Amino acid sequence: MINGRSERGTPPVEPVTLKILVAGGFGAGKTTLVGAVSEIRPLRTEESLTEAGRPVDDLGGVPDKRTTTVAMDFGRITLREDLVLYLFGTPGQERFWFMWDELSEGALGAVVLADTRRLADCFAAVDYFERRGIPFIVGVNCFEGTARYATDNVRQALDLDADVPVLLCDARDRESVKEILVGVVRHAMEQAATRRRAVTT
Repeated sequence: MINGRSERGTPPVEPVTLKILVAGGFGAGKTTLVGAVSEIRPLRTEESLTEAGRPVDDLGGVPDKRTTTVAMDFGRITLREDLVLYLFGTPGQERFWFMWDELSEGALGAVVLADTRRLADCFAAVDYFERRGIPFIVGVNCFEGTARYATDNVRQALDLDADVPVLLCDARDRESVKEILVGVVRHAMEQAATRRRAVTT
């Protein structure tokens, strides 16, 4: 590229930018997921867990967790030359849920990250996106040393609609996370196409 133009004289590609939310329960791996895939240094708003928060911070299944997101995580990834995703990780604890409405403004879709040791923690995120009509997929974060479950079993346990994708992932692995993000973009586009067909018929 020379002086902002390609060698063939065509103008540079202006990428489409899309906003994706990463939600889920406390300790599900949201901060890890954003950090694993972001091409910029991710913005994190983590604070240390304290004794004062012990009555409301359930550490069951995540006894080694020492920090929590209090506002959001932010990262960016370029999937293609013409497609950039901005990732916003939501806080997982109930006392910070007031942030969700602001973070979800303008979002194309969302990933609900699930930890099968604490699957019930996903219900709030699933309900939130269903009520607001925001397309979402469920990414089952496969933690080491935990039992693996078939995606159909997770779908049944979360009482998901048949068209909601459920994918296995490793929130620490960049390529695994990229597959999840491609999945949510594809699902959101399919949902949008379905809505357009319904309007025109």
